[in-house]
Amino acid sequence: MELITSYGTIFLILACIFGLFMAWGIGANDVANAMGTSVGSGAITIKQAVLIAAIFEFAGAFLAGGQVTKTIRKGIIDADLLSATPELLVYGMLASLLAAGIWLLVASRFGWPVSTTHTIVGAIVGFAAVGIGVDAVHWGKVGTIVMSWVISPALAGAVSYWLFRSVQKFILNRDDPFESAKKVVPYYVFLTGFIIALVTMFKGLKHVGLELTPVQNYSVALAFGLVIMFISMASIRKLKIDPEADRDFHFANVERVFGVLMVVTACAMAFAHGSNDVANAIGPVAAIVGIVQSGGEIAQKSVLPIWVLILGGAGIVAGLLMYGRRVMATIGKNITELTPSRGFAATLAAATTVVFASGTGLPISTTHTLVGAVLGVGLARGIGALNLTVVRTIFLSWIVTLPAGALMSILFFFTLKGIFS
Repeated sequence: MELITSYGTIFLILACIFGLFMAWGIGANDVANAMGTSVGSGAITIKQAVLIAAIFEFAGAFLAGGQVTKTIRKGIIDADLLSATPELLVYGMLASLLAAGIWLLVASRFGWPVSTTHTIVGAIVGFAAVGIGVDAVHWGKVGTIVMSWVISPALAGAVSYWLFRSVQKFILNRDDPFESAKKVVPYYVFLTGFIIALVTMFKGLKHVGLELTPVQNYSVALAFGLVIMFISMASIRKLKIDPEADRDFHFANVERVFGVLMVVTACAMAFAHGSNDVANAIGPVAAIVGIVQSGGEIAQKSVLPIWVLILGGAGIVAGLLMYGRRVMATIGKNITELTPSRGFAATLAAATTVVFASGTGLPISTTHTLVGAVLGVGLARGIGALNLTVVRTIFLSWIVTLPAGALMSILFFFTLKGIFS
């Protein structure tokens, strides 16, 4: 307890610096995932993606990022074992933030789309198992996370495969694809609005303390889907066929219709992502703030100061601005060639999988889900449409993420312990 009192201010300063670094890493890696399909498909430019993400990611993080957050991330460690030595949890959370931030920097440098959730989880498991004891880790939780490496991409891949097959059947293979697109795409817009509103309701707004029943969540999502469907119908009706556009690419006019849809998905996914994944950076910060302010008392949940949310939101936007292009290129261009119709199928499949996971308690990674969805779209056009070298590299980076976070976290944990104890 004396250490907390003596070094409390230093711990808070380090928490802010490391938390900002981790949020920066989320912006550079995870946000680029969310925007990658829209940019890669040509629906929006990189500048537009950065602007959309800056506005909607920050809004999601600030408005729906949470007044109350689980400070012991995902219930992975047993906080009761640390009640007599709260400084160990402070060292551990600082080490986890720094380790996760460094791994996300490395992954973003090479354009690897890795899971920020798995990065911070690996870091927390590492310091807890070695620094506190193997019994301090809830290994069942870790097992479900490993399961999600296979489950989330496989599920999203299957959904995106069938979604794109439906696009081929109802639009691309028709006698007049452009007119078919104008009739069918509003229904896809409704489905997209409905699903992404559910992502926001289940994954985002639950942090605000806004407790809605499942019926209310579905009602709000239904209303949102209908509203954007009618708005999109008005926009799509104005589109006129350009015979010149189809000369180089037979479906160029059809893809213009899907371009309207991709702008909607980019905005909504950015908000939902900001509301949910900012917790990866600010959860450990909130834990440290709670311990320091209470003089050493460890709580499973703590009230989250507004400035911590702003810190997380600002870090995410800065990371995307400064370093997001590499991962965006991997998701949007390097796995398979994307067009707005293919990007739509991938984004909606990822969002659908996230909603399903939220409702069933299935462990999930947004990154793994989106990569799986892009793979599914590629497979719908045949295995030759995939760049298997890039796919292999991505899978290897996923396997390395947990141990990389853990090893660095252990190193930093003992370094901090040596300095302050």
